[in-house]
Amino acid sequence: MKIKKLAFCIIFIGIIGNSQNFPNSLTLDQAIEYGLSNNFSVKNANREIEKAQKDRWNTIAIGLPQIYAEVNYQNFLEMPVSLVPAEFFGGKPGEFAEISFGTKQRVIGSVRMDQLIFDGSYIVGLEASKIFLKISENIYEKTKLETKKIIVKNYAAALLAEENIKLLNKNKERLEENVSEIHQLFKNGFEEEESVEQIQLTLANINTQLKYAVNLSKIIHEMLKFNLGIPVEQELILSSQISEIIDESNLIFGNLNISTISNNIDIKIAENNLLSESLLYKYEKSKFLPSIKAFINGAYTGNNENFDFTKNNQKWFGSSLFGLSLDIPLFSSFSKKVNSQKAKINMQQAETKLNETQYRIRMEIETAVNEYQLAVENYFTEKENLGLAERIEDKNQVKYFEGIVGSFELRQAQLQLYSSQSKYLSSIQNLIERKITLETLINLPNP
Repeated sequence: MKIKKLAFCIIFIGIIGNSQNFPNSLTLDQAIEYGLSNNFSVKNANREIEKAQKDRWNTIAIGLPQIYAEVNYQNFLEMPVSLVPAEFFGGKPGEFAEISFGTKQRVIGSVRMDQLIFDGSYIVGLEASKIFLKISENIYEKTKLETKKIIVKNYAAALLAEENIKLLNKNKERLEENVSEIHQLFKNGFEEEESVEQIQLTLANINTQLKYAVNLSKIIHEMLKFNLGIPVEQELILSSQISEIIDESNLIFGNLNISTISNNIDIKIAENNLLSESLLYKYEKSKFLPSIKAFINGAYTGNNENFDFTKNNQKWFGSSLFGLSLDIPLFSSFSKKVNSQKAKINMQQAETKLNETQYRIRMEIETAVNEYQLAVENYFTEKENLGLAERIEDKNQVKYFEGIVGSFELRQAQLQLYSSQSKYLSSIQNLIERKITLETLINLPNP
């Protein structure tokens, strides 16, 4: 019985140890930090850096000593025969004697070391490996920026979806009170049936919108969890408030200099791409240069009629060799020249692409600044309009039950309020999206 309990405890502890702990509550900053470590795309982009580092080391290793060891065992099933002049052994001139040299079995053990002395393509390859690593780092940075943008948008959308549900529930509660009160007025003969039907129609629309809002909120929360790298079935509470994300006191960028675009990640990638194409052009030209290699070889040979090489009396004969190898390319049927010209064209294309990217990013930043400023103005306008719509609806509620206005005017005020609520929430979402888009384009370094 004790053994069973012990086994159960071991299994239980193992399950706990292998399970990953996911957060139950996250602020926006915490969500960004968590997502940048656990998002699937970010993880793979980081692995690309690791691969580039391995490729760089692989390139470096080409210029380091290369050592090979070889053991060669030979067993002549039939000894080779050589012909020598028979007169060496007292025979007649012009005749040949058949002789077999050597032993039946042989073992040769050798070690060889090759060292690259000079190779133009290797030198260029070392430079190129640095650039390829930088490009991988740029792509990793871009992936993080895009992931951050998605997380901010999803987080804000999830909060706004929750806020929308709160507003719809509030509207529903008020309408249900109105339905009850107006229905009572109708029963007492102080109101027409049409007034009851109008308010019921408005309530039905609110109920439909509420069901849709609840389903949409669930989907948005699942999208956020997916981008954070959290299972969709995991409960997650968003502890930041919309007011904290907007931060009205800091809506306008301070000394924003849109002419400085060097921090933009797309420009960094284009610049490094130009460098890589330039190095590939150098690489093709370096193929016209000679290459020099050195090598040293040491070997021991053992001969025997039987397989007695492990015995102490076995004799081993050593040999060693040092040499240099010079490889001079003379003629390649113009293939090297064509490849060099092609690489030059690729370099020119990369230069044009860099110029295009710089112009495009400059225009995108100018557009993003304009859209952001418009979003700020629209946010304050819709916020003010919502306050007005709420006051108008409150006044019409009072006037209606005082008999000053009819049900039509009340319904119009209610619809105007609902429209203002929707526009206000949309203005918040638009403001947050415009802000994070501009921040991503400018890519200002963290203070």
